[in-house]
Amino acid sequence: MLLCLLAAPLWAEPLRIATFNTELTRKGPGLLLRDVLRSEKQVMAVASVIAAARPDAILLQGVDYDAQLLAARALRDRVTEQGHFLQHVFAFPPNTGVPTGYDLNGDGRAEGPADAHGYGRFAGQGGMVLLSRYPIAEAEDYSGLLWSELPWIDRRALGRAWGVGGQGLRLASVGHWRVRISGPDGPLDLLGFHATPPVFDGPEDRNGLRNKDQLLFWAHLLDDLTGPFVLLGDANNDPDKGEGLKMAINALLSHPRLTDPLAGQPTVDWRGLGLGWMRVDYVLPARELTVHDAGMAPAAPEASRHRLTWADLGWAGSLP
Repeated sequence: MLLCLLAAPLWAEPLRIATFNTELTRKGPGLLLRDVLRSEKQVMAVASVIAAARPDAILLQGVDYDAQLLAARALRDRVTEQGHFLQHVFAFPPNTGVPTGYDLNGDGRAEGPADAHGYGRFAGQGGMVLLSRYPIAEAEDYSGLLWSELPWIDRRALGRAWGVGGQGLRLASVGHWRVRISGPDGPLDLLGFHATPPVFDGPEDRNGLRNKDQLLFWAHLLDDLTGPFVLLGDANNDPDKGEGLKMAINALLSHPRLTDPLAGQPTVDWRGLGLGWMRVDYVLPARELTVHDAGMAPAAPEASRHRLTWADLGWAGSLP
């Protein structure tokens, strides 16, 4: 009996993988870093939510990007001050605020925030950042892919939605990433995204159609992935309520390679917009991962209207 016990594998604790739209974006470059360094109230509330949840890796949305990741690292340090250390900080430059050179919204100028690849008053506004206890092994950025070049889209149906210059529009309004972390039981791919809201457009429904294809991008990519992965981020689409084409989000939630451990649970309080509670934030593990637990942080409106969403995951056969 003793020999059998000694031969059994020593499994690590489950990994807590999380996503959180912090809504920390500011109106100008450098302002978020200023507020983090000043320990501004919302910043500290966000840091407290993250620290209390104690994720092993977390994808944050709504964090303004700078080339040296100064704001992201400063935010990580605020989380550390709250008692939870996430050593590794990673981000690709987002598409927000990056000009397309076209007048996409037809207002007579081509330099406005709505004329960028992703809505933004400046390049990097409202980007994403990954904080992780474990090292980043490799990363791949799909954010430069053009919407018009995806092989599976219906170009005839999208012709009106694209309008002038739309064929040069990138699919991702913020970003589509694959980031591999070196977890204690092996590598784990984190597939991170923040989809465009399917509103703020006209009868051409450009944002609704773009949101759909941003979500379907993952449904197509999953078929080519090997190894364990987690799809996580803000889809800006509830499977039942509100605007947005529902077939796309439901295609992800019913995808044969994914599990949905928090089905039906709302994640954002949009009562101030007259929309009520909705589900737009997702942590969707691959089926080969074991889901030990899943949940959300308590609502913290002083931090964000969104709730931090997490899942505790292990490799198949691992012990909690």
